Amino acid sequence: MKKEIDETRIYRVYLELISYIELICEKYPKDAKNGFVITLKEYLYKGMEDILIAYKEFDKNIKLKYLSSLDIKLKMLKVFGRISYKKKYINKKNYEAWSRKINNVGMCLGGWINSCLKQ
Repeated sequence: MKKEIDETRIYRVYLELISYIELICEKYPKDAKNGFVITLKEYLYKGMEDILIAYKEFDKNIKLKYLSSLDIKLKMLKVFGRISYKKKYINKKNYEAWSRKINNVGMCLGGWINSCLKQ
């Protein structure tokens, strides 16, 4: 029996990432909230959409397409983190936590991709 999406590790870890970034973005300056933060959140939530679609998909090739898309979004979220740190929107501690959370999602994603490739 297939477990529900909210029972999967990647879903839970990605939700932690969303919660963390949402919390951090509240502290960004106003001028960054209208463009930078909106774009950042688009990538963030589109990543969750990729997880949900891949979870529901039965075709391995389509599933891998969405997992690859998620991988690209994670790389973009890393870029947003670096820019946030360089612009001093976040401090070093926030940047390290941000990076760690993305790496946790990446490890889950790698495991999922490997399991798809073995099928």
